[in-house]
Amino acid sequence: MKNIKILLLIGAAFFVTSCTVTRPFAVTNNEIGDAVGTSKTTLIFGTSAGPNLEQALYSTNKNFGLIEAAKNGNIDKIATVDVKTSNYGFITQVKIIVTGTELK
Repeated sequence: MKNIKILLLIGAAFFVTSCTVTRPFAVTNNEIGDAVGTSKTTLIFGTSAGPNLEQALYSTNKNFGLIEAAKNGNIDKIATVDVKTSNYGFITQVKIIVTGTELK
């Protein structure tokens, strides 16, 4: 009985803890303008690590990626790409943040 209580306590702690990390993903020689675009998705039973921004059993946004982020920010030339990852137990939220110059 004591082991079951310990396991339940560890399981509860796993679901209420979270971690958020923002990491640089890419940099170009293009000018860093005022335009910022984002693309978001929620992953279930997945992760975002290294070059794989979306590895999961299920993703909520099928258009997730750099192209969607650039379109959302009306960006012509991408300067920097950052990836913000928030983990909440079995659920991971991933946000791509793109900066650059706007379309003219």
